[in-house]
Amino acid sequence: MSESEDKVAVYTEAYETWQRHLAALHEFFLEKKRIDPLRLKGILNREARSKRKYDQARLRLLGIEDDTPLFDDGDEDDE
Repeated sequence: MSESEDKVAVYTEAYETWQRHLAALHEFFLEKKRIDPLRLKGILNREARSKRKYDQARLRLLGIEDDTPLFDDGDEDDE
């Protein structure tokens, strides 16, 4: 896989993960789905981390940012 294809794959995965986490967050805020506070905290954290990873991947794809991470949250598990 070329470097360009790798950037596209990373971007696509980051975007899809962020959208999944954002949809879960929207269920609570927009559709008024009731969830317990601990689950809400987890949903908020996952959405925030996946948004940061998406932003990093987007910048790399656009050639604006180098490969050094903007954020190091130390958490690789976004699911």
